[in-house]
Formats: sequence, C-alpha cells, structure tokens
Amino acid sequence: MADAGLPTGVDLAAVVGEQPYPLLFATVSGAHLYGFPSHDSDVDLRGVHLLPVADLIGLAEPTETRTAMWHRDGVELDLVTHDLRKFVRLMLRRNGYVLEQLLSPLVVHTSPTHTALVELAPAVLTRHHGHHYRGFAATQRRLFDRTGELKPLLYTFRALLTGVHLMRTGRLHTHLPTLWEVESAPAYLTDLVAAKRAAEHGALGDVVPRATLDRDLDVLTARLEQAREDSALPDQPSGTRDLDALVVGARLAAFAG
Repeated sequence: MADAGLPTGVDLAAVVGEQPYPLLFATVSGAHLYGFPSHDSDVDLRGVHLLPVADLIGLAEPTETRTAMWHRDGVELDLVTHDLRKFVRLMLRRNGYVLEQLLSPLVVHTSPTHTALVELAPAVLTRHHGHHYRGFAATQRRLFDRTGELKPLLYTFRALLTGVHLMRTGRLHTHLPTLWEVESAPAYLTDLVAAKRAAEHGALGDVVPRATLDRDLDVLTARLEQAREDSALPDQPSGTRDLDALVVGARLAAFAG
C-alpha cells in the first residue's frame, strides 16, 4: 500500500485490532484509493463489523454504524464501519460507495466473509449504479462551484469516469490515474492531481479555465447517461439470496463460537 501515498508511521492493522467488535474487513477509501492524496490527507478507513447476537435480539434497536475520528502520530484517521447486515442491505440498494469500500485494493484487514462478499459483488451491479455516480458527481460539482477547491473537482471527475467505465465494462475502478488511461479524459487531469497533492484544500486557481471545465464536465455527464442507457448490466441485482445466506451463516458461526 506504500505506493498509494499512505503515511508510513501509522500501524493501521493495530487500529483495526483496537475496535470493540470483530471486523470482517477494513480497507482504505477516499483520496488514497482514488489516486490523488495530498501530503496532509487524512486516512479514511471503511469496513464491516459483526454485532453480537444479543445486540440484535433484544428490545433496543441496535447501533449498526460506528464512526470514530482521532489523531495518531500526526495523522488524522477516520473510521466508519457497518454491521454486516446493514452493509449488505446497502450493497443491494445500488450504492456504489459501499462497493468501492468492499473492492478497495488497499486492504488493512480481511477474512473469509470479506472474500465471499467480494465474490458476490458482481451479482449486485446494475445499470442503476449509473444514477448513483451521476448524483454523486453532481453533489461534488456543486461543492466545487461553491468553494473553488480542487478536491471536489477531482471527486467529480473521478465519479463520472468510474460511472462511465462501470456502465461500459461492468467493472468498478476508482483510481483516477488508471481511469484516465482506459477512458477518454481531459489531459489536464494530471495537472489537477499534481496541484491537489500539494495541498489538501488548494484552489483551482488558473490551472484550467473555468469554461473549459464546465464544457468537459457536461460532456462527461452526458457520456455517463448514454453509457447507462446502453449498458448491458441488468436492471435488478441477482445476488440477494446468496447474500442473505452469507449474512445468516456469518452470524450463526459467531454465535456458535
């Protein structure tokens, strides 16, 4: 994971081991996954934990999502994990964000259940994930319009290119420098990434004229919509039954243990 720009002085595996519930997997998301971290980027850890059976069968509603933020050795860490059942439900709601976490190559912790989830991920991909990426890109573009910062601008380009590639090939890629090699993309993205790496909240400045950005973002948005319409991906996920069996099996195994 060293070539992802992650800080070398923090033991991420130790962070995972400190969590109160057993983790089924933990991966790195955010700018490190997308290929444009800054020297001062925080580390976004995402994953799945397994709640005790007692937390699920009592009268109180369980807390299915845990969040924590802290600093260690000068690095800001941000950890978000969902209980397995909630995570799988999110997978089935055409949520590209959780699939990115699941399929992240920056793996801090894994398990057989993680492996099984990865194997089932293709069965939840649908053409409607195109709506997810178009919506996420629109949100980030509005943020860029408001702040002028490079970070939301690169998130916008990344989401659009991820969506186009997914609709076109059925494969989920999130690494922007890889995406611009396999999908038609503006050449100035390399300059934007270089500028972003120098400062987490740096401004666009005069790197690219705003009219050029607006034109290219509109073109990419239209490409995503056309790719969604033309996609060979199905309308509905096919892995619901297998995922249900996986959730039940993992819970029963934990109970038996």
